[in-house]
Amino acid sequence: MFTYVPPVDDYRFLLADTLRFDKAMADLGREVDADLAVAVLEEAGRMCAEQLHPLNRHGDEEGSRLIDGEVRTPVGFADAWRAFAEAGWASLSADPAYGGQGLPFILQLWLDEMLSATNLSFGLFPGLTRGACEAIMAHASDDLKATYLPRMVSGEWTGAMALTESGAGTDLALLKTRAAPAGDGSYAVTGQKIFISSGDHDFGGNIVHLVLARLPNAPAGVKGISLFLVPKYLPDAQGQFTVRNGMSVGALEKKMGIHAQPTCVMNYDGATGWLVGEPHRGLAAMFTMMNAERLMVGVQGLGIAGAAYQQASAYAKDRLQGRSADGDRAPVPIIEHADVRRMLLNIRAFVEGGRALAGWTALQLDRAHHHPDAAERAKADALVALLTPVVKAAFTDFGFESAVQAQQVFGGHGYIREWGMEQYVRDARIAQIYEGTNGVQAMDLVGRKLPMAGGSVVNSFFDLIQADLADHGAVPVASRTAEALDRLRQVTEGLQGASVDAAGAAAVDYLRLFALVVMGWMWTRMAVAASGEEELHRAKRIVAAYYADRVLPQAEGLATAIRAGEQAMMALPAEAF
Repeated sequence: MFTYVPPVDDYRFLLADTLRFDKAMADLGREVDADLAVAVLEEAGRMCAEQLHPLNRHGDEEGSRLIDGEVRTPVGFADAWRAFAEAGWASLSADPAYGGQGLPFILQLWLDEMLSATNLSFGLFPGLTRGACEAIMAHASDDLKATYLPRMVSGEWTGAMALTESGAGTDLALLKTRAAPAGDGSYAVTGQKIFISSGDHDFGGNIVHLVLARLPNAPAGVKGISLFLVPKYLPDAQGQFTVRNGMSVGALEKKMGIHAQPTCVMNYDGATGWLVGEPHRGLAAMFTMMNAERLMVGVQGLGIAGAAYQQASAYAKDRLQGRSADGDRAPVPIIEHADVRRMLLNIRAFVEGGRALAGWTALQLDRAHHHPDAAERAKADALVALLTPVVKAAFTDFGFESAVQAQQVFGGHGYIREWGMEQYVRDARIAQIYEGTNGVQAMDLVGRKLPMAGGSVVNSFFDLIQADLADHGAVPVASRTAEALDRLRQVTEGLQGASVDAAGAAAVDYLRLFALVVMGWMWTRMAVAASGEEELHRAKRIVAAYYADRVLPQAEGLATAIRAGEQAMMALPAEAF
């Protein structure tokens, strides 16, 4: 494989020229500027490229193993985790009240991109720990926060979320895990969970599980689910966490990809746990974690696409095959062939547009948490809620498609292990499935997010995009995006009050159309900002034109399919399938 090059120049361009980072931070009263942000990202990129990327292929081949009931991660992972934590990367955006650095979330999300690009299996450990910290911070008692958060924020301890059961996947109303009061404020948690990423490992320290379970006499369905903090180790008489809790790894899932990540079947046999939040309100508490995780998962698709692009573009410039277009030279680097350029530009158009959208969304999340005006906080929070399913589903769909196209650039060499491209394809696939499948994300967008505040949130967002496009109408990608936005508005109106079947038939196409428009908006902003003659600026304008000419036309077909309704989709009787 070729070496990984952290996209620091692109981050610098986005921070300084496209997203107006310094002004955004000044509005929040935060003393962080673009120069400091770039310096942090440079160091993060160096760590990812030099420490994590070299472990990726080996980790995939060795995989995590279960030996005598204990998980063993691939050689090098435990040392890499300790180095990661000691360097402070686990605490990058965490609350300073618990030992975090409190840096802007945009740095965290772009660190997640580089982690995913270089070693997705490893990147799940800090991502899940951060999500668990956020749920504990938002909903747990002060005692639980004081006990667990400082050591989780530092990376001494890690976290995991335990939702899924064999008979209850997306439908959490069916879960059967139970929690019985122990009489001392704790609970005995009993049940089995599957697909538990980072459920166990050999890094040392505690592993804090957040487990969904039912209390005795709990209401049926999702209204009867509570959330419990269940650690691998409990305190001994001296207050040291050395006593093994009643939980164990029953098996490791045998998976298509992310082989180095220990995805566990977890057994809880009267394990001691503590209630997080209110009884029967566990799903709301868990969604604090899941919403953050969904942004992280979307960026996993972005990271893999970016890494696959780097490998494919380097190969295309190096591989000699075929004749030049004028027939005068042979063999030529395959980068000269139009079809190879098509694949690479498709990937690049997503990666750079998605990177900008991820950054913009992260800035909104910072506004939601830190803006001095409550109304501005609420507005930003609503925008993040609207965009979360779009980032999760569209980025992971485009990310998988990008990995496949990058593999295709290699031809037969992409199908064998030597070049590493087949690992990108296998690893990318899970991101479309976990943290809520992409079909579920699309239904969330159409069924829950479009109607927010009577539709005012999505309409205000469209107005924001339209006003920005109107200011830059001379840029070709702006006019094409404006046309696609008109189509998006029309189909949005048509989905208001739609039946369940009509919404379900339209949802996936609608989310993709939504994403294409929003990334067109980002490409407009980048094309306007790229006004110079340096190489990066010229490339931005060219790729923006490609996005306008070759990607945005998909909007017309998607809108046509959405308007066709559900009739043809629902006409065939179930028994005929």
